Amino acid sequence: QVQLVQSGGGLVQAGGSVRLSCAVSGGTIRRNAMAWFRQAPGKEREFAAVISWNGETSYYADSVKGRATTWRDDTGSTVYLQMNSLKPEDTAVYYCARSEDVLGSHNKDDYYYWGQGTQVTVSS
Repeated sequence: QVQLVQSGGGLVQAGGSVRLSCAVSGGTIRRNAMAWFRQAPGKEREFAAVISWNGETSYYADSVKGRATTWRDDTGSTVYLQMNSLKPEDTAVYYCARSEDVLGSHNKDDYYYWGQGTQVTVSS
C-alpha cells in the first residue's frame, strides 16, 4: 500500500520560508510525477506545483511562481517543496500527491494517492 508521509510546515512569519517534504513508503514514486496542492480554510484544494518523474520539468501556479521550488532527491523516494517570501494568503494545509503518469497535471482529480497534509500558517 502506497503511503505518502509529509513533514515540515508550521507557523512562519510573513517573509519567511518553509520546506515541506513528502516521502513514500510501501511503494515507489520513481516513475511518477509528483504534485503539491494546498487548501485554505473554506476554499477548494488548489494546485501549487508539479514535478515530472525525472525532475527535469516543473510547473507552478501563478500564486506561488517565483517563490516556490519543488525537487526530488537522488533516491527518488522523497519530494520537497520550498516556499520563500511567505504571505498570509499562503496559509493552508499543503498536500503532496502522486500522479499515475510521468508528467502530472494541475487537476486534483487526476491524483489517487495523497499525503496526510501539513499545516502552514503565515502570520503577518
